[in-house]
Amino acid sequence: MSDLTATVSETEHGFLVEGYEKISYGFTFLDGVFEVKNSQLASMYKPWGRCLAVTDINVCGIYGTQMENYFKAHDINLVIHKTKIGEQAKTMDTLLSICEAMNDFGIIRKEPVLVVGGGLITDVAGFACASYRRTTNFIRIPTTVIGLIDASVSIKVAVNHGKHKNRLGAYHAPMHTFLDFTFLRTLPVAQVRNGFAELVKISTCADLKTFELLDKYCEKLISHRFGRADGSSEELKKAADTINYRGIHVMLKLETPNLHELALDRVIAYGHTWSPTLELAPETPLRHGHAISVDMAYSATLARMMNHLSEEQHMRILRLFSRAGLTIDHPLFDEVLLAKGTDAILKTRDNKLRAAIPAPLGQCCFLNDVTMTDMNEALRLHKMIVKEFPRQGEGLDAFVDASDTGVPDTKERGKIEYKASRD
Repeated sequence: MSDLTATVSETEHGFLVEGYEKISYGFTFLDGVFEVKNSQLASMYKPWGRCLAVTDINVCGIYGTQMENYFKAHDINLVIHKTKIGEQAKTMDTLLSICEAMNDFGIIRKEPVLVVGGGLITDVAGFACASYRRTTNFIRIPTTVIGLIDASVSIKVAVNHGKHKNRLGAYHAPMHTFLDFTFLRTLPVAQVRNGFAELVKISTCADLKTFELLDKYCEKLISHRFGRADGSSEELKKAADTINYRGIHVMLKLETPNLHELALDRVIAYGHTWSPTLELAPETPLRHGHAISVDMAYSATLARMMNHLSEEQHMRILRLFSRAGLTIDHPLFDEVLLAKGTDAILKTRDNKLRAAIPAPLGQCCFLNDVTMTDMNEALRLHKMIVKEFPRQGEGLDAFVDASDTGVPDTKERGKIEYKASRD
């Protein structure tokens, strides 16, 4: 949430208004946020005696009854508004349906909406809250790896518009975010892998210790859902908690001086230079984590070619992606797509490439003077290297399915019309 302090003064020909916005939002690590014994969430709704929760149909199907029992035990009336899932639902129509739910509920200006779900739901519902009466408070409970360690850090909220992803949006901070990693117990392994890529992203360019933990525990972190699945060892859970804490903390330290993204050299944009063009290029789109993994792996090869990485560090990065089952190359990632992606990102980044690369592992620099000739040479080198990797760089469960789109029949996946393209 935010507060604005502003003043007005007279000038020679009129007036001058100057304002400074204070943004304040907190995070609480809490396993079992909907367990009755944990009253932290309920205490935030006690003053109102009621709660409007926005979630998607998948999350509600798994946790809806637990949510109802939790608020009932704390004598708080709960109303749940369910939305669809998938990029097709990340629209103004979904936003307006949430606004209608707030209207029907009779939400009071400072009363917080509870938003429970993955990054898509927190994006759309957050934008609805930013729009409703120009600003409405919300509390965020992310339920996916990407939501917990990536989307929860940002104050960006948005919907897709036309052929553009996140084209309409705002900067709107939640009152509070609860980080409950027990939600990962019911998350498909494919989605855990999808979020793992975001942790590789931040650690490769900003936190060597976290990278080393990811490297040490890679397969178990994914198969045992970051230490929350049955049979997880205390050692694995401790390592996972360290990874999650450090990953979020590093992201916050990088993002908080630049919450409104006025500075365009962004360490957390590693893997986001060419992936926006690649992600939706296949008939059935790549999952976000796999698309950025291709970008990150190629960027690491580019960094190696330009002597920013040693060969040992370069191969260590590629091996981690491969062990995690993430994609490190794709047939459509060719010179044509590379040129198209470069052209698109130059427009987004004020005509500079600003490609974040590891330099060396655990640190970052930005490439601006690299030529298309250099990039194409690196691409040829990358494809040659990747041929020696398992599956020749192909990832596991790399393409979206019902857990991303809500479409249950896999035969229908390729028929979904994806109109959005990542910004």
